[in-house]
Amino acid sequence: MGPFLPDAVRQHAALTPGAPAVTEGSRTLIYAELDRRGNRVAQALLASGLPKGTHVGYLVRPGILAAELLVGCAKAGFVATPLNWRLAAPELVAVAQDAELGIVLTQTEFLPGAHAVRAALPGITLVTESEAAPAEHTYEGWLCEEGIADLGAGSEDAVFLQLYTSGTTGLPKGVQLTLQNVTAGEFQLREMGWTNASVAVNAMPVFHIAGTGWLVSALSAGAHTVMLPDLVPGAVVELMERHRVTHAFFVPAMLHLLTTLPDIRERDFSALQLIVYGASPITPALLRRSMGIFGCGFYQKYGQTETTGSASRLLPEDHVVDGPRSTLLRSAGNMRPDVEVAIADPVTGDHVAPGVVGEILTRSHHVTPGYWKRPEENEALFTADGWLRTGDAGYLDMDGYLFITDRIKDMVITGGENVYPIEVESALAEHPAVLDVAVFGTPDEKWGEAVTAAVVLRPGVDPATAQDLIDFTRERIASYKKPRIVHFVEELPRNPSGKILKRVLRKELAPREA
Repeated sequence: MGPFLPDAVRQHAALTPGAPAVTEGSRTLIYAELDRRGNRVAQALLASGLPKGTHVGYLVRPGILAAELLVGCAKAGFVATPLNWRLAAPELVAVAQDAELGIVLTQTEFLPGAHAVRAALPGITLVTESEAAPAEHTYEGWLCEEGIADLGAGSEDAVFLQLYTSGTTGLPKGVQLTLQNVTAGEFQLREMGWTNASVAVNAMPVFHIAGTGWLVSALSAGAHTVMLPDLVPGAVVELMERHRVTHAFFVPAMLHLLTTLPDIRERDFSALQLIVYGASPITPALLRRSMGIFGCGFYQKYGQTETTGSASRLLPEDHVVDGPRSTLLRSAGNMRPDVEVAIADPVTGDHVAPGVVGEILTRSHHVTPGYWKRPEENEALFTADGWLRTGDAGYLDMDGYLFITDRIKDMVITGGENVYPIEVESALAEHPAVLDVAVFGTPDEKWGEAVTAAVVLRPGVDPATAQDLIDFTRERIASYKKPRIVHFVEELPRNPSGKILKRVLRKELAPREA
């Protein structure tokens, strides 16, 4: 296991103090500066009078400030709690109250949300990026002076990060993560080809495990991370060319946007070595298109916030487009030596044989110790022998590769048959007129549920009708799996991590007739 985040930053500051650590726009922090400013954040937190273990909320975009706060919290023994600035004020307040924040730091553009939090939590300290209201602090004025001594190493079991689940249903839950949970580890760093000469692009929000986890991986390797405050496809490509990016993490929704840019095949990605993707399902059509355009290694990570994004991985050598091994493109890969995965019957809990679909379970040092103050949900989250229940359905093949069929709750039961939406989505995505697609179940008097598709058509090609698409799938999947209803929409609703909000589609489209 590699060094934990605070130790990694200290080591790189000592060995390569002038190496670039984090870039945002025209500003770059070298490792020596990141280490010093992390110390200043840590000492400022301790000087505030708040006890160690207090949750530190921050409303910031991906950038230097996010990196300083993460490192500072880890050094001081506080819990970094990046807040989703896309939430409406009442939602933001609910998360802040649940976390029992002791302090909130905010960039200027998010002041309204920060003020709403402060009003709901009287006495909370508010630190703003620039000009502050009376009785509040500016960030630079709040930081302790230069030259403050380092605080030493923290416990590997200490919770230092709390991320709130994306909340596709219900109130988001606070997922507690320890230094050990989030560590990249020497094996994983080698497997992804990280070195201190690597250059990573990070355009993911830090309130998502992909954004914070990717930053931790790069800092652990001593690599240079270029962060983008906004997830704008054109800006991402321009930055990748200018900084000669070697490593990138993209959710499938971002890959979709990038690969549909008009001039994407003319751009220079010659420095690119690896694209890591995950956080939501990807269709084989999008994966093949992405591999053809970027021409680098691809590495899929399957996991969720509760597993720090790590349960299985599909290695670059398993991304085979043609031949019998091309079926692996539909898999989520196999497991690293430090991760266990099993499949269990969702009713009995018994482990099942290869090829049998059930609930995916996992055990590893990446698994959360539990949700913040949710004892009943923690009891449901883990089995008696310590396996984490993912809520995803899938199966293991004879070679130990994991195939995800869907979320158990998203499974469609039509006429007594189980249909997993990702199978239908993958079939529809092969049609040349389909740009984006989501499949879900809607109430049906005859069948119980009807397989329903929401489709975004590709501009500039001959349009398809609903019957065209239904006939197209009939040639590729069993007849009972084909969509019975097809809706054409302008775009699919997604949460900040790129996951399609199927509950929104069910609500909006279920009442309509085919």
